[in-house]
Amino acid sequence: MTHPDIRNSASDCCASHRQYHTDRNPAEFQFDLDPEKRPERAPLNEEWFPKIHSIWPRCTSKRIYDPMLGIRTIVIHATAGSSSIGAVSVMRAGAASFHWLVPDEDERAHGAFVWATAPEARAAWHVKNTCAHPDVWEGRTRINHTSLGIEIVNRAVSNRAGETDPYSPWQVAATARIVRYAWAKYPNLRHVVSHARLDPNRRTDPGAAFPWERFEAMVKNP
Repeated sequence: MTHPDIRNSASDCCASHRQYHTDRNPAEFQFDLDPEKRPERAPLNEEWFPKIHSIWPRCTSKRIYDPMLGIRTIVIHATAGSSSIGAVSVMRAGAASFHWLVPDEDERAHGAFVWATAPEARAAWHVKNTCAHPDVWEGRTRINHTSLGIEIVNRAVSNRAGETDPYSPWQVAATARIVRYAWAKYPNLRHVVSHARLDPNRRTDPGAAFPWERFEAMVKNP
């Protein structure tokens, strides 16, 4: 029987993100990390999502690469929803997973900590297994096994008036802190990319409203 981790649809982490008019293309969101500038220490304020330990074993896999040396990429997602509970529902269903969840501004955890949702040593199901990009570790597929996934609670779509769901300054800063934490921890981490970069025909997250350049600056020059 085909394991759910290697089915094409297994890692579809959230509902399809609709395109909207913008000058910024999320499919171009990528920056690379200089190994010579790795921070020596980058602490992260995180808490396990309630009862997640009974959920993640059903929607993660053993990595096929070394869980420390094999980490090459961090992928930035948006949930296409409005709550952390809603985001975790895809894990409860065994359909997808991610390592961290950044709460929205109307949630109690916002401004305090990010949610840990799966062990970093496990491969989370957050990118379709056939997806790749030539600028991300030589274009290799099965990116889940060489990556860490961050979901940010955000609708990442426009309404009928063309308005988008803005990311809070804390959400952007918290996501940057996760990346710095991972950069300090994993010696071969090189790429920070949007989900849209890896799957441009189906995904646009984290969306054009995500301030990618400011986020990059926070990672590299906190």
